[in-house]
Amino acid sequence: MASLTELANPARFMRLSSALLPWLSGTAALLLAIGFYLVWFVAPSDYQQGETIKIMYIHVPAAWLALMFYSMMALSALGVLVWRHPLADVAQQAAAPIGACFALICLLTGSFWGKPMWGTYWVWDARLTSMLVLFLLYLGVIALRRAIDEPSRAGRAVAILTLVGCVNIPVIKFSVDWWSTLHQPASVLRLGGPTIHASMLWPLVITALGFTLLALALHCAAMQAEILRRRVRTLTIFEAERLDRLSLQAAQ
Repeated sequence: MASLTELANPARFMRLSSALLPWLSGTAALLLAIGFYLVWFVAPSDYQQGETIKIMYIHVPAAWLALMFYSMMALSALGVLVWRHPLADVAQQAAAPIGACFALICLLTGSFWGKPMWGTYWVWDARLTSMLVLFLLYLGVIALRRAIDEPSRAGRAVAILTLVGCVNIPVIKFSVDWWSTLHQPASVLRLGGPTIHASMLWPLVITALGFTLLALALHCAAMQAEILRRRVRTLTIFEAERLDRLSLQAAQ
């Protein structure tokens, strides 16, 4: 396995990620196909919620991935500010739009699920509100990077904002325990073990793994694209400087 120091070389990362991408995407497609087959043809309906329970198989993985990608961004932020890892800023920039998409999917599917259960699409519940804050943090990170032209300054500013926003992660996780909310408490990742029946748990686990591998594949592809974009930017700057020097020499 390549070490983090070896992966700091963008060329080595490009080779490794290019080799992994087909396996990640292929396995993700297979797991999602199996998972959705189990969801629609094997997993039972809930005795109270009926068929609306099947929103869970998209909503829950999207929530997990929204949290996971922000945590990845926080680690990348430490890489930018503390370890000066060459690919940390690339990883952080590539993760933000993907995490924002999963946060939005979580909010939308939660609203669709909440309407038949709670009688409304939205309540200012602690879990829902903190997830909305996470989505806004993602948008803030993306907007801040685009507002600063100089890449290294943008990377540091975004890293600081990301680390400040980390306080929201435990709020999302433990909001249902700290406050009285409409949102149900944890039923899968809990100390006492899952409370979901195996007929629903396994389709959820398989679809979650499929979405996770798909998200990682998208992240690798986005990092590759960002590395290439930065190479083009650097070459463009070098070429512009060369042409400026030639113009000055011609003028003399």
